Formats: sequence, structure tokens, C-alpha cells
Amino acid sequence: MSSEDTVAALSTPPGEGGIGIIRISGPKSFEIGKKLFFSSREITNFKNRKLYHGYIFDRRNNKTLDEVLITFMKGPYTYTCEDIVEIHCHGGMIPVREILQLIFSLGIRPSEPGEFTKRAFLNGRLDLTQAEAVMDLISTKTQNLKDVAMKQISGKLKEEISHLRTELITVLSNLEAKIDFPDEEIDVEDMSSLKERVSYIRKSLYELIESFNKGKIIREGVKTVIVGRPNVGKSSLLNILLGEERAIVTEIPGTTRDTLEEVINLDGIPLRIIDTAGIRESTDKVEQIGVKRTRDSMEEADIVLVVLDSSQELKDEDKKILNMARDKPSLIVLNKADLEKEFHEGTVNELAPDIRKVKVSALKKEGIDQLEKYISELVFGGEVMETDEIVITNERHYNSLKKTDNVLASAENGLEAYISEDLVSVDIKEGLEILGEITGESAGEDVIDEVFNNFCIGK
Repeated sequence: MSSEDTVAALSTPPGEGGIGIIRISGPKSFEIGKKLFFSSREITNFKNRKLYHGYIFDRRNNKTLDEVLITFMKGPYTYTCEDIVEIHCHGGMIPVREILQLIFSLGIRPSEPGEFTKRAFLNGRLDLTQAEAVMDLISTKTQNLKDVAMKQISGKLKEEISHLRTELITVLSNLEAKIDFPDEEIDVEDMSSLKERVSYIRKSLYELIESFNKGKIIREGVKTVIVGRPNVGKSSLLNILLGEERAIVTEIPGTTRDTLEEVINLDGIPLRIIDTAGIRESTDKVEQIGVKRTRDSMEEADIVLVVLDSSQELKDEDKKILNMARDKPSLIVLNKADLEKEFHEGTVNELAPDIRKVKVSALKKEGIDQLEKYISELVFGGEVMETDEIVITNERHYNSLKKTDNVLASAENGLEAYISEDLVSVDIKEGLEILGEITGESAGEDVIDEVFNNFCIGK
């Protein structure tokens, strides 16, 4: 990819819609925009960032392609820091395709995935963490991930990494001064002070690394498995949480023979809810496979919702399921609370004294708010995400922070043992290099390409 090229792409989702926005970026964008655009009144000088009404005209066959609005934006104060033209045409495949084909016929190249944002990065408008946050913002389905992405776009993570790198540079400059001028009296920090600096940096790294536990939940969601014996109301509960009829509900035990997975947004957390086959002894081969998958899902679950039928006595299958759920973060859902009870809650309390219980009626949609509240509290242990908190949600950042902490642990041990400044400085330099990979300052082409290959075309 060369920023000497001028590129174009549709920046809005393809398909039918009220409007489609075609973006052209690069040194020839103004020239191309003026060739395409025709207005009923003569325009000799297009003003920066002003919208003009007119038509896209194909001079090759004297054909008007669409009625549009067009704007010319002068670099470097644009998304890519280059000259940009945006054409606002009617949504739909045909108008967009015809205009793009006309643009490409004039020697403009189709943009690669993420190329506009990559140009913004290469031209210094964004660092790599901000660029990645753009993709998070586009793809997010929850408020929490959106908030984290916005903080990252505003430069919060970039500032924190920059601060840590500055601290490491201070350590390195002191070490190099000791190496270069061993016999001269110069004002440098002693090894003990440098160790304290490295300890401070590692403490900050630890906080960022630990935040990934929360960040992974925000990004990937919480795998929540609904389990219970057949016909206790698992599928009805799933449908209520989803707000739609997704699972088949009948009075016939064993209706759900496989796992169903859906995602809901619960207080900004993506909850991956899995409805499983009812656990019971069965000779049916298909049902046996479903029961095995249920057990596997429980092993992999972040949260288990054990559904019991409170209108019936506790069965042996119920007791086995309660025993299986004891080692997982769990909630016991006492369903069919609208019916007359035939089992004793005391027995449930004896079998699972530490698991929270909630009474619901999936039929009458009662107790669902309380259930959702308990689930939300179980996810973060009752903690609320602070508004100014930096949370690591990207696995690339997490891995780099872990690597940095490992090399700084070696540096800290070296400073404590008063080993050679040369050896300690090697660790410090490696830490600087790894932190620079997070922001892109020292990232290789392969890392940069991998980041932007995950983008969609047009962004």
C-alpha cells in the first residue's frame, strides 16, 4: 500500500438504504471529484468542507448516474490526513456500483480493508491502539465495549503506555550514563532508586494486565449455561431472557436435544446464553449426545443457571445437577413459582448452601428482573466499572503487557542483585520495544498488517 495512491470505497454498509457514502482519499481525490460532479450552476472554487448539491455524470456515455451531495475536505485536517472527497449518493447496490466503477475507470484504486484508518495511522493521526478501537466501536454490540473503545480512541491507553515508556527511558538513560562514564561524578540515580522506578512501572503494568479479566468479559461475553432436567422450563426461560421465541417449548420431556446459543445485552455485558438438553438417563441415542454436550457446556461455562421445577418434588436428576454446579459460579432458578409447591427449599439449601436462589415464573414472566440483577452481580462480583478506568480488552495488548512485565521482572532482579548495568539495560530496552509494539512505534509490518486486515473495506 502506498499513500501516493488515491483510493476509493463505499464507507457505509452495502445494500439498500437511504444513503450511501463513497470516500475518495489521496492526492488526486479533488481532481477526480471535480471530473465526476456536475451542478446546475457553475462552481469555480469548491470551498473546504461545504456540501454541494448536484449530479454524478459519466462523460463517456453522457449519462447521469445519480443525484448527490459532495464535499471536498482538505488535508491534513481529515480522517486520513490526506485530501478527501465524500460523495453522498442514494443507497442501493446499483447507484453505488456505477459511481465506484466510474471512479475506478479514472485510475483510482479500490481501497484495501482498513486502508483509510491505516493511512490515518501511517500519517500520525492515530496510534495503533486508537486504530484498533475504531474497529471495536464499529463492531460493538454493548455499551461497555463502546465506552472502552471511546476512551481508547481519545488516547487514554496511548497516554498510559507513553507514560510507562517515559519512565523506562529515564531508567535506561541513568544506566547508560553509568556505563559510559563509570569514573566520573555525574548526577545519576543509584541502583536502589532505579529498582524503585522499575517496581512502580511493574505495578502499573499489573493493574493493566489484571483489567483484562474484566476486558475479556466485555469483549467476548459471559458464557451462561441453562441446565436442568427435562421439562423444568429451561427453554421458556431462554425465550424470556431473549425477548423472543427462539427455543421450542412443549410439555414433552426431551424436546431440546442439542444446545442453542444466543447473545443478549445485560447491563452492557454480552451474555452468551446456552439452552441445553435436559439431563436425565435415556436410551435415545440422539438425546444421549445432547446430554453429553450439556455436561461439556457446563465444564466450559462462566456461569451456570440451574433450573428447578418448584411445583414438583426434588428428583435424583436435580440433585446430580446441583452437585455438578457447585464448583462453578451458579444461580439456582426456582421456576414455576406461580404453581403450588411440592418440594422443600431446605433440601436445596442443604445441597447447595452457597448458591444464590431466585424464584421465577417463566410462564407469567415474574421474577425475571431479579434474576437479571443476580446474573449481573455474579459477572463482576458486584463491582461497577469506573468511568475513568482503563480496561484492556485486546488480547494483543494483553500479551505485550505480559511480555513487558516478564522482562522488567528480570531487570528488577538484576538491579536488586547489583549486576552489570549492561545486562539490566538489555532488559529495559526490550521492555521499551515491546511497549512500542502496542502503540505501533516499534511494531513491524507484519503486526500492522495483521491489525488492519481485520478491518472492513471502507474504514
